Amino acid sequence: MSAYQTYRGNQINTAGPLGLILLSYDALYQSLGRAVHAIHGGDLAAEADHSARALEALIELSSSLNMEDGGEISQDLSTLYAYMMQRVTDGMCTCSTDAAEEVMALVLTLREGWAGLAEVQAQPRASGYAPTAASGIYSAATAYG
Repeated sequence: MSAYQTYRGNQINTAGPLGLILLSYDALYQSLGRAVHAIHGGDLAAEADHSARALEALIELSSSLNMEDGGEISQDLSTLYAYMMQRVTDGMCTCSTDAAEEVMALVLTLREGWAGLAEVQAQPRASGYAPTAASGIYSAATAYG
C-alpha cells in the first residue's frame, strides 16, 4: 500500500458523517474532471473509466441517504443525484464535455453547502450555539443515515 493510499484510508476512517459526504463529493468532482480531461485528449476508454467512477460516487451518495429521517432534503437530494447520474450517462462517449461540466458545477454547489454545514456544526462547541430543527441545520444533517 502506498503512502497516499494509507493517508486516504486514514482520512476515510477518521472522517465523521459530514466528512465522508465531503470526501465523496471530492471523489466525484475529481472523477468528472478526469473524464473531461480524457475527452479533450480523445481517450474514450479513460473517459468511460472516469465516468464510471463518478457514477459509483453518485450511487454511494444516493444509497447513503436516510430517506426515513431525512425528510424533504433526502428526497430532493435523491432526485438531484438521479438527474446527475442520468447526465453523466447521457454524456458518456459523446465527445462532449457539456454533461460532465454541468454535473461538476452542481457538485461544487452541493459541496459548498455541506462544507458550510460542517463549519456551522463545529461552531456550537466554541460559541455555545446549538442547531435546532427550526434552524434547518438539524434536518439537513439527518439527510444521510
